[in-house]
Amino acid sequence: MGQKDHGDVLRVLKTRDEVEAYYDKIAGVYDLLAERSERPMRELGLELLAPSPGERMLEVGCGTGHSVVKLAEAVGPGGRVCGIDLSGQMVARARELVEREGVSDRIELLRGDATELPYETGSMDGVFMSFTLELFDTPEIPAVLAECLRVLRPGGRIAVVGVSREGGSDPTVVVYEWTHRHFPNLLDCRPIHVRESLSRAGFHIEQALVKRMWVPVEVVLATKPPGTTPAP
Repeated sequence: MGQKDHGDVLRVLKTRDEVEAYYDKIAGVYDLLAERSERPMRELGLELLAPSPGERMLEVGCGTGHSVVKLAEAVGPGGRVCGIDLSGQMVARARELVEREGVSDRIELLRGDATELPYETGSMDGVFMSFTLELFDTPEIPAVLAECLRVLRPGGRIAVVGVSREGGSDPTVVVYEWTHRHFPNLLDCRPIHVRESLSRAGFHIEQALVKRMWVPVEVVLATKPPGTTPAP
């Protein structure tokens, strides 16, 4: 993973092993660092996704497990929720939360890589991703979304919450990107074009919102059009 810009979106400066080690290291304090700011955006994304009883849902980048619990409550005993994360320690934290909340009977958590999802084609009704897509290097984003497209059934939906580069002259975006360039160990992700990335991957955009945390955040709902096949 290099430092050269790809279009107007910065490149990721950490290797995959470095990202995994970083999140393993902060797993125990991640909620203290990020839960207060991320939760309202995450909950808006879940509201747009609107999981229903009996559905099969996947969260890519399940982190410490808050969303998989919400998804499991929504799909009920007849549904199924899968969660995957690159960090084994994050998955361990998620398992602890799932057990405490009493929904482990309908949740499967795995450590794995979103560029090669270990799920069957067309097996999911919905995919959720919150503050995860921007962690992938720019050329990897299409591969991640192609995998999401593959595992969704025709007509299935995806909700993505991500730090947005829409309106790149926003002062907070400028500061964010400067910090990412110079201190990647402190700020490992960077703003991306969420809606545009989903559209290019073959999804049909249903709803796209731009909200503000301390930086702009896109919350996008999209669907897999019938007959769509992922690009090779």
